[in-house]
Amino acid sequence: MALAEQPWTVARLLEWTTGHFSTKKTDSPRLEAEILLSQAMGCKRIELYVRHEEFPEEAVLERFRNLVRRRALGEPVAYLVGYKEFFSLSFQVSKAVLIPRPDSETLVDQALSVIKAQNQPDLRVLDLGTGSGCLAIVLAKLVPTLEVTAIDLMQPAIDLARINAQKHKVENRIQFLVGDLFCPLEPGDTFDLIVSNPPYIPTSEIAHLDATVRDFEPKTALDGGEDGLVFYKRILADAKNRLNPNGTLLLEVGFDQAESVLPLARERGFQKVIAVPDRNRIPRIIVANGLGNAGNER
Repeated sequence: MALAEQPWTVARLLEWTTGHFSTKKTDSPRLEAEILLSQAMGCKRIELYVRHEEFPEEAVLERFRNLVRRRALGEPVAYLVGYKEFFSLSFQVSKAVLIPRPDSETLVDQALSVIKAQNQPDLRVLDLGTGSGCLAIVLAKLVPTLEVTAIDLMQPAIDLARINAQKHKVENRIQFLVGDLFCPLEPGDTFDLIVSNPPYIPTSEIAHLDATVRDFEPKTALDGGEDGLVFYKRILADAKNRLNPNGTLLLEVGFDQAESVLPLARERGFQKVIAVPDRNRIPRIIVANGLGNAGNER
């Protein structure tokens, strides 16, 4: 990135970088340029609009050069700036966790609908594979009566999720556990709602993912085994023993996986199983309940 020529105002930096990112086919060239420049300048993005004629000092230009160079090589903006917005809340992220995505907001919407329909206080919610904690934290933030447990296999992910919970002042209502799916739970520990966005990319397809995902995001959060269904099978096998009567299981699935996961849920005794579409009308969330006597009694 050639920034030696002067003068480089905020406006010129944004114009040049937007063009540069356009040639690299990044997701949102102008938005990404603004986010990275505001990060380098240590200000809010909205402040850039009243600072267009400002001449950033050399230290700022150097930070910006580095960020632009890394982004052009494919590193996600969220990792470069250390945060990602999800459901209108800001979450700290690192390469230890998957970056929260808009698709998962559909899972939150569906969880809120289930909670409203239950219409009872002190519901117990379990988030399997919590990552940054975005699902557990948003639900705890929006529904102050919830008791939430969040589990992840990786200690660094749990450490980060705790930081995010503290940031949003819900750390006292979320129990964070390290372990493999249901394993860290006490025997007989049951829930009214279980949510999960598990790894679901077939192993053979990981090498063909976009480089921004393949080369930077944690493979443990992506690899769903040979057919991409390993974690769905494992969760569905044990969920009936962890759900209270009338409890609900919500699973986020890949864009072409709903028709494979639906019968798996029915085979495990769930009587009411549907797929809910996301904002792009892609079947995204599997809603499974109606276990009847197959579930646990309180």
